[in-house]
Amino acid sequence: MNKCKGCGVVLQNEDEIQLGFTKNIENNLCERCFRIINYNEYKEVVKDNKEFIKILENINKTKDLVLLVVDLFNINKIENILKYISNDIILVLTKRDLLPKSVKDSKLIEYVNKCSKNVKETLVISSTKNYNFDLLFNLVNKYKLSKNVYVVGYTNSGKSTMINKMIYNYSLNESQITTSLLPNTTVDLIKVNINDDLTLIDTPGILDSGNIINYIDKKNIKKLLPKKEIKPITYQLKKETTLVIEDIVRIDSITDSNITIFISNLFKINRYYKTDKLNNLSFVKLDILKGEDVVINGLCFIKVTTNCTLKIYITKDVEIYKRKSLI
Repeated sequence: MNKCKGCGVVLQNEDEIQLGFTKNIENNLCERCFRIINYNEYKEVVKDNKEFIKILENINKTKDLVLLVVDLFNINKIENILKYISNDIILVLTKRDLLPKSVKDSKLIEYVNKCSKNVKETLVISSTKNYNFDLLFNLVNKYKLSKNVYVVGYTNSGKSTMINKMIYNYSLNESQITTSLLPNTTVDLIKVNINDDLTLIDTPGILDSGNIINYIDKKNIKKLLPKKEIKPITYQLKKETTLVIEDIVRIDSITDSNITIFISNLFKINRYYKTDKLNNLSFVKLDILKGEDVVINGLCFIKVTTNCTLKIYITKDVEIYKRKSLI
């Protein structure tokens, strides 16, 4: 029973519609992964979190080390996964290269420092910059209890990209896991032999139904993850001033506001006064205190430096929440 080395699905050559189809059963990749890698064509896979939770429950039956991979822009989602895992954990915060260099790693680690007693170590990495990978590799070898180490996290957290960098750095294995900006690229467990003493087991990403990636078109999805450091933009907004982000989000300043937006600089932001743009969208009205962030899940976070009130218009299923300021 051969499995696709890109996404982990069992290969089959009988049904083109079903997952795992390949014209030649001896291939290493399913047709879906082949087209993602070579043509950037994505075929959607519809799954729910019941399957992923079952995988986490099965991991709990082992004593093996878990790498919990969390996107720094989705840092408040850690608790939702931790409640399913009783194993020892190394918490890996990814995409460091996208935050300003002035932000210290120690501050980011301190932000999540008391999230679980199972977390043995926390570190910040960048797969793009190959940052802190020697430290990660050493910690994995320090804490692993067998050769198997599981890798878990939300979709688009950077799990597969991290594993591919581990392969490149520390293994003679030439296989690469399929990566994509879109959800559900990995659909089953993938075992990756780094060396004779270490096998990383990639797991399907847990779905985040409130993430904006589920509700925007592919053109805007490509803008979500920039290739270089984000340059935050600060706005001093008078009452009744509006910011519109690419016709997908509208932010009304109900009071005078002083905010800084951390968002991919590929998105265009326009400023208006007393506009009616995007009035057809759902909205939430938030009273925000100095020292809090507003997070638009999957898109950006907004640092607030004065008490203010904002009204945010967006597709109703996208999650918006407040948190203690990250930076």
